[in-house]
Amino acid sequence: MQALNPYAKYKENNIKTASPQELTLMLYNGALKFVGQSKIFMEQKRIEDANNSIIRVQDIIDELNATLDMQYEISHNLRSLYLYIGERLVDANISKSSESLEEVKNMITELRDTWKEAMEIVKPRKKVAR
Repeated sequence: MQALNPYAKYKENNIKTASPQELTLMLYNGALKFVGQSKIFMEQKRIEDANNSIIRVQDIIDELNATLDMQYEISHNLRSLYLYIGERLVDANISKSSESLEEVKNMITELRDTWKEAMEIVKPRKKVAR
């Protein structure tokens, strides 16, 4: 078995020690990374690589969808949005449309930024010693 390089080990540690909120943020960031790669691969006519990157985004969106707690109304809204994103990814993959990918990128960016803002709002404040 091959030893992990230091960067891979660092990433693995970050994932293992992350809170659920941080993991969600990592998923959004990963999805954005793969959307960006997909667009580049499409421009370069690297169809198989574009397909693989789009599938990675689909897997991330599926994971986000699967972890929703459906007892909350917002989860139903997010599920609808995730399903729509999934449809647009399929469209992008079939038509090799960077327009569809741009739409997906914008939606995921907004979700990520909103999530990040919510994390800041609920972050525990350090008490100042008096």
